[in-house]
Amino acid sequence: MFCIDKGIFLLIFLWFYPFLSDAQEEKHFLHYKFTALSKADTFPEFSAEGVCDDRQIKHYNNEERVWILTEDDWTEPPEDPPDSRDWFNHQIRTLTNCTNSQCSELHVLQRIIGCELEKLPDGTVNLTVFDEYGFDGEDFISFNSETMKWIDKSPKAKETKEKWDHQTERNQFIKDFHKNCIDWISTFNNTKMSSPDVRVSVRKAPDDDSKLVLTCLATGFYPRDVQMNIRLNRNILEDQTSSGIRPNDDETFQMRNSVKIDRNHEGPYDCLVNHSSLTEPVSVKWDGNCADCETESQNHTLILVVALILVVALALSLALALTVCIWWLCIRNSSKGKIRRY
Repeated sequence: MFCIDKGIFLLIFLWFYPFLSDAQEEKHFLHYKFTALSKADTFPEFSAEGVCDDRQIKHYNNEERVWILTEDDWTEPPEDPPDSRDWFNHQIRTLTNCTNSQCSELHVLQRIIGCELEKLPDGTVNLTVFDEYGFDGEDFISFNSETMKWIDKSPKAKETKEKWDHQTERNQFIKDFHKNCIDWISTFNNTKMSSPDVRVSVRKAPDDDSKLVLTCLATGFYPRDVQMNIRLNRNILEDQTSSGIRPNDDETFQMRNSVKIDRNHEGPYDCLVNHSSLTEPVSVKWDGNCADCETESQNHTLILVVALILVVALALSLALALTVCIWWLCIRNSSKGKIRRY
């Protein structure tokens, strides 16, 4: 891989600056991945896909031998990647000296072409473009867009380098593909961007009755990178635990942060979330409620009510028993009096 010259880098940075304005680590990429196999009786002979920021945008259909757009609502999708299935199959047959359509041994030719844009927390922006090949699990050859030359990374690649260096039309196509790659990332993110849904909740700390656990959940956001902190009086709390960024089933992402707080201190606590889809950070305050704590109070009240009912029921039972005894004694004494008169 290599970095683009400073002039181009500055232009791209200024173009993307509003999108990358928050001081946090942020990554965006567009990759096309290809795999060709020399033995097709066990595995597919050829497979390829395009991925932008963890979402598949295109894949190659072997039956129809065409690229299919997965994200069909994309207004300006990338053009079909350079080189075809037949070209890959020809290359792997050449590298393995296979004259027939299949080889007795399994060999693998892989390729990844694309670009990556990264902004670090200190504000540094790195832009990288690449076109790299691997053969049988080892680095094979890579392309340098600045020099328009191939770099052999294996003794086996020297002959390939000599051939590919003279393919000026194909090499120019790859260089143009790299230039357009950044625009495709921008288009994709503007199309697919979604804002986080932020929620704050509190529960009892399982190991300390004097503490509560305050949790902040941000979900449904895209792209992947997000910054989230729990604060007290606008100061970020220490000892926060994080789930890390996790995928949802709809190709968006979620993240959860938690921290222990004093049970008798009601705040003000809030959750501050910053994401590239937002014009400004979102702050959601804790309303002071604790559903788990309310359940505990309700349980205590229920216990008192049940105890009171039992006491009243016992008192009524004793009163009833005493009434029955008195009535029975009265009847018995009355019967004895009648017997004496006779």
